[in-house]
Amino acid sequence: MPYEKEKMLWNRIKFGVYSGVAGGMVFGLMMAVMGTLPMIGSMVGIPTAWAGFLVHVGISAMSGGSFGFVRDITRLEGDLFTGAMYGSVWWLLGPLTLMPLFMGMGWAVNWTVAAMTEALQSLVGHVVFGVVLGTTYRWFEQQERCPLAAQRAGAAQASE
Repeated sequence: MPYEKEKMLWNRIKFGVYSGVAGGMVFGLMMAVMGTLPMIGSMVGIPTAWAGFLVHVGISAMSGGSFGFVRDITRLEGDLFTGAMYGSVWWLLGPLTLMPLFMGMGWAVNWTVAAMTEALQSLVGHVVFGVVLGTTYRWFEQQERCPLAAQRAGAAQASE
């Protein structure tokens, strides 16, 4: 049984990574339209839209993987609402906390009402990221469950 639990955890993390990439691509396209990708690229010293997009999708994959891990620990369902809430948490962690820190601006520099108001567009993008993450994650979970349910039903009919 320990192997099964470990396999389930890795599947959840994998589903989260894939779902995070999906959400990151959608949010990345929004960022491209807003012109904010070069700023993301500057986090790694390459202030271009392509570098920003790659960094953003990488961060999204890690965020998605952590969603799968958190989902495994908490038993929260992966869905639209949970994803939206998770995206909101990443808005607080990302542009308001970690990004300024990585860019040498110091800790919690964006924890002011004025900075949060200015970052509302980013909040919308993070919520969209979370919605795509949660719904895609739910789809992966259903794909995993459906074949097992079909196999069990077939085995039950064969034993009758």
